[in-house]
Amino acid sequence: MSELFDAVDALVASRSPLPPPAERRRLRQAHALTLDEVAAALRVRRATVGAWESGKTEPRPPEREAYARLLEQLANLYPAPGSTGVPEDAAVPQTFTAAAPPAQAQTVAATPSTPMAGTPAARTAASSAASDAAATAGKEAETEAEGSSSAPPAAVRAPAAGRRPRAERASHSARRPGAQKASPVNTPAPGGVYVHGPLLVLDADTERQVTGYGVGGLILDVPAKSLPALVEWTLTEARLGSQKLHGSGKDGDPLLVLTEAACERYGLPAALPEAERLAGRLPEGHKVIKQLERAGWQLTKRGLGPWARIYRPAHGSRRQCVQLCIPSWRALDDRSWGHAAQLPPPELARVLGVYATRVMTPVGSTAVTGLQLMTALNPPTRASEPDADGRRHREHRPGSLGTQPVDPAPCEAIDGHPVLAHLPRFHVRGPGERLFEEAYDWARDMTDAECMQRYLVGLDVNLAFGAAANGAVVGLASPPVHVTDPVFDAAVPGSWLVDLSHVDLSRVRIGKQWRDLDGGLLPSPFTPSGEHPTGPAWYATPTVAYAVELGYDVAPLEAWVRRESGRFLDGWYKRLRDAYVATMADLGVAEKLPPAEFLQAMDGYKSRDPELGIVVDAVKMTVKGGIGKLQEKARGGGWKPGQAWPALARPTWRPDIRATVISRARVNMHRKMLALAAATGRYPVAVLSDCAVYAADGPSPLDVLPYGADGKTVPGSFRLGVSPGMVKHEGTQSVLWGADVLEQLGADGHVANLARYIKTGEVTAKDTGK
Repeated sequence: MSELFDAVDALVASRSPLPPPAERRRLRQAHALTLDEVAAALRVRRATVGAWESGKTEPRPPEREAYARLLEQLANLYPAPGSTGVPEDAAVPQTFTAAAPPAQAQTVAATPSTPMAGTPAARTAASSAASDAAATAGKEAETEAEGSSSAPPAAVRAPAAGRRPRAERASHSARRPGAQKASPVNTPAPGGVYVHGPLLVLDADTERQVTGYGVGGLILDVPAKSLPALVEWTLTEARLGSQKLHGSGKDGDPLLVLTEAACERYGLPAALPEAERLAGRLPEGHKVIKQLERAGWQLTKRGLGPWARIYRPAHGSRRQCVQLCIPSWRALDDRSWGHAAQLPPPELARVLGVYATRVMTPVGSTAVTGLQLMTALNPPTRASEPDADGRRHREHRPGSLGTQPVDPAPCEAIDGHPVLAHLPRFHVRGPGERLFEEAYDWARDMTDAECMQRYLVGLDVNLAFGAAANGAVVGLASPPVHVTDPVFDAAVPGSWLVDLSHVDLSRVRIGKQWRDLDGGLLPSPFTPSGEHPTGPAWYATPTVAYAVELGYDVAPLEAWVRRESGRFLDGWYKRLRDAYVATMADLGVAEKLPPAEFLQAMDGYKSRDPELGIVVDAVKMTVKGGIGKLQEKARGGGWKPGQAWPALARPTWRPDIRATVISRARVNMHRKMLALAAATGRYPVAVLSDCAVYAADGPSPLDVLPYGADGKTVPGSFRLGVSPGMVKHEGTQSVLWGADVLEQLGADGHVANLARYIKTGEVTAKDTGK
């Protein structure tokens, strides 16, 4: 008989009544549930729940019964308008359930002076009970929802009952999803005053209703009808922003990312016309800019472009500033952000949200953000001790770059800089006049023995410039001092004119031992081209120190040194290192994996979560771009050599710091190649920046790097792993492929750099060797 009962129960469950698809979506959004959250609770895919809500498919047992139960409980909490007998303008209860399950949001009692929002905003009066319902539905998947802030933030998707007149609507408490795709487990959760996180991606529907998608799957209704109103709403109700990264720094401004539909909703073009695209901004007479001006808002000098900053002068310590990012105006460069600009709003919010919480809220390109991160982590000023009147003021903070720009030494200045205005117009400076500290671009022909091997294997250093920045001693706020006939001091940052042509790579000191090598198969550590220096040249401190490390005396002729120095970039490196390592761990590549396991984990790691793969690439570009911005060149057709350009007004325009980091990166690369050559007799065939190519009998990095049974390899050489400074597999091609590329691209003694093509094997452009 029990079998018959079970059969009857199954038959009833197979026909569990469900509301229409549109009502299913309304009920989910009323409770601020994301598709990911419902899918996790019912143990189905996100797309399956979406199909149920669109009417494309219908749920089947056993999920149908659980889905029906969830919708039934939500319908009791959020009845459709006109179905409860309660007038739409009925008063909202002003009390809350006293207790809630531990994993849920804390709810806050609303005071009579804080009116609660109605449709489309959720009522906090129902928040506690609604959370109970969601937790019940999600027990099987163990996805009880996390809580919201205890202060009343902006409106989320909400119940339709009890709607207040528009003028009386206010913000209320929001609940954040728990464990789900949108929130990697080691991503810091928004907190403090910024309960809705650092940013929103705004999208508009066909009825011109705007929805904001935030960190952790948060969904907010956006009531603003114009861009000035949107900025005002963001600063007064949305509770967006980020906590400062240093005690003496400033909180991060909220970021609004506008889709094409949102642009059109707020009177902006979905794409910039050609003239505006070339100018990088809308014309000053555009109607939206006039709206902002009438409302008392201002734009920075870069105007209303792909990245815009809208502000009012600060009152007291509180800033009034909102950032805009418009992907359809090419704000998200595909070299840094991949296909992020094509992602749906929730997914884009996830990508930018993870980056914002682990790195910082983007303030422009990844290069601009990387530079701003330096200042955010190492602010130029701090609050002073109280004076006689008990007042504090801003003062220089030791260890920072200060608030004023510093002119470079003449040898450090790039062509066209004002400090070089005395030079003839077409004067070309050589190594004896200019500091050339750049990344490697070196290649050589393969030896006969290498041609007999089968493969070419590329090794790529993780975050090479980041690892080089760690521990780098650089000049701080003081200008450089010129010295003649100086005694070299490796502890003093600066630029040194010294002859290193006597350093012989055929016999070098490694550690405490002198070793004989085939120096002709190694690039010189002193030039980006890898060519041996022929006379005096300018070098950054780490390059000269490496010559001493190799066992050779140095006698500088002159120098520009910086007496005030420090490890300015250490915090910057740590922040980016942690962001990179945490995101790689989310992709299944953990630290301290044995070599074979690491290579296996790296195989197809981005395909496990393509959105986090975008974040990884953005972090890497933040490192490279941030270092590059330290020597930003003049842009625009109106500039003439000898004139200052805007970047020079920044304290962070510091080509000497860039030179130090790149010098350390190149030296680190050479040191590893030297150690591997001394231990194994293997020499690189090509080196491009942080990638080295070796010939080997097998296709794996393990066929290049000797690892013992204890998991250890040659001390001081390349090591496989995810940490910055360690290496991963860049790519493998056949030696026959390499020989073909060398023959195809070689001309007039030029040797093509195989490291440029080793990843895919595709030769996309003629190798110029420059």
